[in-house]
Amino acid sequence: MAATQSSKSQLRVGRLTKAHGLKGGIKVEMFTDDPDGRFTPGAVFTLQVPDSSAWHNKTIELVELKWYNSHAVAFFKDVPDRSVAETLIKAILWVDHDLADLPEEEDAWFDHQLLGLSVLREGTVVGTVTAIDHFPAQDLLTVKTDNGDVLVPFVKAIVASVDVKAGTMTVTPPDGLFEELPDEEQPTAEKLVEYLDDSADSSRDDTPAS
Repeated sequence: MAATQSSKSQLRVGRLTKAHGLKGGIKVEMFTDDPDGRFTPGAVFTLQVPDSSAWHNKTIELVELKWYNSHAVAFFKDVPDRSVAETLIKAILWVDHDLADLPEEEDAWFDHQLLGLSVLREGTVVGTVTAIDHFPAQDLLTVKTDNGDVLVPFVKAIVASVDVKAGTMTVTPPDGLFEELPDEEQPTAEKLVEYLDDSADSSRDDTPAS
């Protein structure tokens, strides 16, 4: 009997960072390009918290999302005050997602579409995408290679194209990102920043959608 693959997955859409005020508000670090669509009243999130947390294996329902000085602040059901809010700090918020749904934006992908892609450099496979981390400045891909994991900034200067149907991602990295160089030629952080700055005009505006 063949197992049936679920058509559902989960997307990480935010992280609770700090209690706000006395009425249970919590600041949210967004991991989504669509906060208005993901954070609507009544939305239910699965919580990622330590096993020791009282919130382990629980969900939480959004009552309201407000913006204060460009910071998102969420108010949840059963979180009436600051003391309860503080028990949720650092919790990761996940939502159910239908794998058939695709981002509407051009050059935007969900994390699950990128995971497992073969990474090509000049037509040769150099690794596989195994993780995507979302940071305020840019997203960072983890590419598993024969020599270990390589962290690749998800910007057009380095990620030239993504072909989900073909299962490939083409990269044009600076020398030294995927191979060993003599010590005097090893890329420094300053050289990588310079490399990215030189390509700023073609930098990827869209990040993996959530």
